[in-house]
This record gives sequence, structure tokens and C-alpha cells, in this order.
Amino acid sequence: MNTVRTLGFVIAALSSYAALVYRLCQARRAWRDRAWRTLVITLLLQCLTFTMGAVAMGDGAFLGVGNLAILVMHLSAVAFCVSAQIILLQWAAAEEEAARRTRYWLITGIALDTVLAVLFLVADGTGRPSSDFDTGSGQPLVLTYLLLFIVSQAVPCVTIFRQCGPYARMTDKPSLRQALRLLSVAAVVLFLYCAARTVNILTAAAGLDIGAWTLASNVFSAAGILLLSVSLTVPSWGAPAVRLLDWSDSYRSYRTLYPLWRDLYESSPDIVLEPQGAAAVSDLDYRLHRRVVEIRDGWRDLRPYIDRTADGTGAAGPEASAESRQAFAEAARIRQALRAKRVGTVPADSLDTADGADAAYAAGFEDRDPDNFPAEIAWLTQVAAAYRKLAKAG
Repeated sequence: MNTVRTLGFVIAALSSYAALVYRLCQARRAWRDRAWRTLVITLLLQCLTFTMGAVAMGDGAFLGVGNLAILVMHLSAVAFCVSAQIILLQWAAAEEEAARRTRYWLITGIALDTVLAVLFLVADGTGRPSSDFDTGSGQPLVLTYLLLFIVSQAVPCVTIFRQCGPYARMTDKPSLRQALRLLSVAAVVLFLYCAARTVNILTAAAGLDIGAWTLASNVFSAAGILLLSVSLTVPSWGAPAVRLLDWSDSYRSYRTLYPLWRDLYESSPDIVLEPQGAAAVSDLDYRLHRRVVEIRDGWRDLRPYIDRTADGTGAAGPEASAESRQAFAEAARIRQALRAKRVGTVPADSLDTADGADAAYAAGFEDRDPDNFPAEIAWLTQVAAAYRKLAKAG
């Protein structure tokens, strides 16, 4: 069990240090920001808390004083919870309200740490076995100390959870909204840690053995701190992460469109706007836009060879959506038109000879708005994916 508990502290400590290092890397441009300084203090306290937790799992001694690591862990955990509450206020509350409530939390945190330190000393905390601070060992002062510590952790979890929802709805910054929502999840997980820890203490005081379930508190603690570390750094890396995901989606679309673009290019080389030179990763938005335009131009060159009666919806499968069936139908017409152009055969019912309002060709290229670029990419990607499947099927 000690191995699992130690691993929980190590995971929490490593995630805390990772978040701290990430934030410290922004010091050059952010050190004047009060919210950034408060956040760094919060992460320092978080690192101290779980570092002391890992030390306490050894022999509990720190600087040669028995159980001092446990006391420092608990005191820094209280300060950490208070600091996390303050950073939330600085993120989302009005400046005047944030200042007023910050004073309240500072006074509360100092009072709690003072009471905990006094209880620890009165209960002869330095002379007791470290296991007493896991279960209380039935000692009233130690039980009071432990339960007060748990309450000091649970109350901020509740207040943070209650505040995150309204604050997330109020902010117009997507990254901050995401951070607040993730912070509310972290608060729930850490509250579960408090509940599990309370069960451990009370069952031990009642003489009940719940076995491996005592490890639940360590699991909740490690998971909660990991989530908390991520939530406290989301506002700075959330926007770059979104841009990275957008870039990834664009690159995936760019690659998916390639087989369709290649065959249209081979059929109509003039559609290329400029020589293919630089890699796709360079100025991807421009290259994706260019590929879409070139596919459109290649399709226009195929109009005299596109048979409106061609149908590839059967390849989409019986459970395919209407959009998917339309994409397969369009892909089948393009494949047939490319073959017809190669042999010089013009179908009797081509796009250039038939009524453009014919419902048989509804929802094809002509029924799409080329000015809606995201929708155009989504549609062409479906057509290109269907085109590749039809090509593999022969």
C-alpha cells in the first residue's frame, strides 16, 4: 500500500513541478501580472505540499524533526487551497470584489494554519508514529487535527466548484472558460479525496478495516492535482493548443484531398495556380485554400464529361447518412468523367447539356456555397474520402 501511496505523491509532485516550470518560462513577459505571480505562488505551494508528502512516506522526519514533513505538508496544503481560491478570484471576479474576498481567504488561511500548528504541537505530533496521522489512532487531539485539516481542504473545493460555473458563463475568453470548467472537475475529484480521507479516519477510529479501499484517497488526490495542474496552465497554452488542433485538422484535410486533386491535375494540368515547391507544412492555410480552388477548377473542366445519371451511393453502405451518399455519388461521377475524358467520350446527359436544376444532381458541387470555406473543405474532404474508397474498390 505504501508503494501506491508514494506513487500518488510522486505523480502529484511531478505534475506540480511541470506546471510550475511551464509558468516560470513565461516570467520574462508576465512577471508584472499580479495574477501570474499569484499563480506561481500557488504552484510553489502545490509543489511543496506533495514533495513533503513524498518525504513523509519515508520516515516522516524532515530536518531531523519527527513528522515535521507531515506538518509542513498540511500547512502548505491549506495555503495552497487558499492561494488557488485567490487565483480564481483574480481570473474571474471584478477587481474590487477580488481584493475584498482575497483578504477574507488570507485571514482564514492564516487562522487555520495557526490552529493546525497549535494542535499538532499540543498533541505531541513530533513524538508520535507517523501512522497516527493516517488514522488518528483514536487520539482525540490527533483526530481533531486531521478532521480540521480535511475540512480546510473540502471547503475550498466546494466554493471553487460553485464559482467556476457562473464565472465560466461570464467570461468571453474560450481558454479561460475551458480552464474554469476543468478546475471545477478538479475540485470535484479533490472533494472525493477529502471524503475518502474522512472515511479512512473514521473507520480506523471505529476499529473497522476497509482494506485496500484506504488507497482511494491517494488515487483521488493524484488525479485531482493532475487536473488542477492542467487547469492552472490552460489559459496560457489553451489558445496555442487550439491552433495546433486546427492546424492538424487542416493538414489532415490537405492530405485527404490529395488523391482527388492529383487525378484532376493529371487530367487538367492548367488548374495548378503555381509550381508545387514548398512543403505543405509551410503556410498550410494558403496551400489548403489553393488545393480547394484547384479541385473546383478541375471539376469545372470535367463538366462536359460528367454523366448526371452516374450513381455511387451504393458504395456508401445502407446506414450511411444522406450527406455521405451524396459524397459517394459525386465521387463516382468524377471517376467516370475522368475515364470519359481520357477516351474522349462525352455522355449524352452531361452537365453541359442537361437542366442545371434537375433534382437528380442536387447537393453536388453546384449546390455548394464556395464562399463558405470551412463547409467547402468539409464537403470536399468527404468527396475525396469517398473517391479513395471507390478507387480501392476498383
